[in-house]
Amino acid sequence: MRAVLLHPDVIVVTSAVLQVNCVIVRGGDGTRPEDLDGPRHAGRSADLRKPEQPAETFVIDSLVLPDEIDALPSLIEQARFPAPSGLLATHGDWDHLLGRLAFPRVPLGCAESTAERLAASPGEVQRQLRVFDEELMIERPRPLVLGSVQALPVPGRCGIGDRELELYPGAGHTPDGMIIVARWAGVLTIGDHLSSIEIPTLNDGGEIDTYLATLERLRGLIPQAQHVVPGHGPVLNSDRALTLLEEDACYLRALAEHGVEAELPAGRRKVANRRWHSQNVRGS
Repeated sequence: MRAVLLHPDVIVVTSAVLQVNCVIVRGGDGTRPEDLDGPRHAGRSADLRKPEQPAETFVIDSLVLPDEIDALPSLIEQARFPAPSGLLATHGDWDHLLGRLAFPRVPLGCAESTAERLAASPGEVQRQLRVFDEELMIERPRPLVLGSVQALPVPGRCGIGDRELELYPGAGHTPDGMIIVARWAGVLTIGDHLSSIEIPTLNDGGEIDTYLATLERLRGLIPQAQHVVPGHGPVLNSDRALTLLEEDACYLRALAEHGVEAELPAGRRKVANRRWHSQNVRGS
């Protein structure tokens, strides 16, 4: 597990397996939302706030290994962030939904599309987690209980203290998901897109056209960000993120046109990526 401070209000913690990124965001330093720089995002609002708490912490996505998950509350306390009052998931894949293991009583928010996906397949997240744990012989001290989730309107905004997170549609890798912008911190959290270690993957009904539409949405958001946090792999600066965006768009268009003959992005041609490419071909 590795923790990096991207901004006084944002910590990224990376799991030792799958390089999954968990983003810890603090909001509430006395600055009013209308004082923030940057354009306001039009859309419906969603709120996980506790009005009596001037500063709040949200945990976006999750770590994977039991000892990492158990260490998360202490890490947040050592950083002098408030205890989390909200969990957010960029999408409904199991490896982004383990925050409840660390904070079982904290509300979990996700896009309406993700809430619908989870409701349509009850128990699927737990089943996939069991398969992963059995393959790696991992034992967990307690089972994962998602409970009810709060469906957030996307596009929209989500209050955190006296700040706001901006929420944008983020489907493509899967049919559900959202992009999360902490504009005051210059941090863009994008779920399983633009990874420097993975090719674009189409999971559980993800579609090429939808994925390309999300990349175009990201094209407009990336130049405004100092840090772009993918679901897996190193945090990116805006230039690197835009380079990966072009590579991924090129690969997806080639996948649609040439199928198995599509060329993988340079630097992402290892065995695992070739296996995911074969899965993309079958699913596209």
